[in-house]
Amino acid sequence: EVQLVESGGGLVQAGGSLRLSCLHSGFTFNDSAIGWFHRAPGKERVGISCISGSDGSTWYEDSVKGRFTISRDNAKTAVYLQMNNLKPEDTAEYYCYAHYLALERTWDLWGQGTQVTVSS
Repeated sequence: EVQLVESGGGLVQAGGSLRLSCLHSGFTFNDSAIGWFHRAPGKERVGISCISGSDGSTWYEDSVKGRFTISRDNAKTAVYLQMNNLKPEDTAEYYCYAHYLALERTWDLWGQGTQVTVSS
């Protein structure tokens, strides 16, 4: 089954850390890019980080640079987002997203989301 399953959200105080996990299945990681988006209350969903399955290159949105780190496990079945020095403005629903190649076309896939709440 092709799916993304997020976990790791929760409530944390400002300055704290959380690690989000995105377990992926049903497609080849090397033929994909996997990223994280967040949607704050009343705002649109915004991309904050992604990692290439082919070469491991990464990208970060300016507001999370130096605080968040995206990585993959050696088995290439999961992508993680380590979030340090969290701020109240990081409060949002976080979604894992995959753009992958299969059956000679590209596909887009979203996870169900996980809530992150940062208290001041």
